[in-house]
Amino acid sequence: MSALTILRTYAQKADPASIPSSVLFEHTAKSITIIDAYPKSRFHFLILPRASAYPPLTVSNLANLRSLLKCDKDRAKEVLTDLSEDAKRIRTCIEEEMVKRFGFKWAIWTGFHSVPSMEHLHLHVISADLCSPSMKVKKHYNSFHPKLGFFLSLDDVLSWFDATPSYFQTVSQLKKTEYEPYLKEDLSCFHCSESFKNMPKLKEHLQEEWNKMSKREKSKLERKRKRETEENENTNSNAENDPVPPLKKPEQEEDLSTK
Repeated sequence: MSALTILRTYAQKADPASIPSSVLFEHTAKSITIIDAYPKSRFHFLILPRASAYPPLTVSNLANLRSLLKCDKDRAKEVLTDLSEDAKRIRTCIEEEMVKRFGFKWAIWTGFHSVPSMEHLHLHVISADLCSPSMKVKKHYNSFHPKLGFFLSLDDVLSWFDATPSYFQTVSQLKKTEYEPYLKEDLSCFHCSESFKNMPKLKEHLQEEWNKMSKREKSKLERKRKRETEENENTNSNAENDPVPPLKKPEQEEDLSTK
């Protein structure tokens, strides 16, 4: 089984449950979500449209974003909208795990590689840290850098459908000659834009940025908890010190028998 076509193999399975449990995260009638085998961040998932879920679209139509955008626009938009809904659910799962494991949550990116290396359309849902042992070479890093242009935000792609037909026609071509040069751009931190000559130095810096973010976010949460505790204590104290209003003597009904 070729590594370049493994995603297509998964998408064609009639029974997604046959996918190894170490790979499969969840599946629906229209999609399969897997854990990236070589995650480029602390959290990294791929959502694939199932091959038989969108007739008359074929496996060839679903090969990548470029091939999908050549199809009927309404059908193509339906596929992307469904992927967007799936991504919301996966994002929630990631955020819950972030809080559980690290005590806070941070940004999550959802998008496509403009020129993917693997067959079959797949949406990346990836945490915005790019800290991972699998992040080894420049092209991997630049392919996810959110400001370079190779990584296409799902929201941006969906916005193309509301643009003029001529703009959609132009941007949907996703020409390799336009996007592949981004992979060769000089290394720079996506947080602060500082430049680096090699990946080891960049990875060290990204870890430092992560450590600073972790410390900052945990401090914010601690201040918030402290403030809420003080507010609750003040509320309880005020309630205890409030004077108790005197009981009103019930009005007696007039005794008509004495009249």
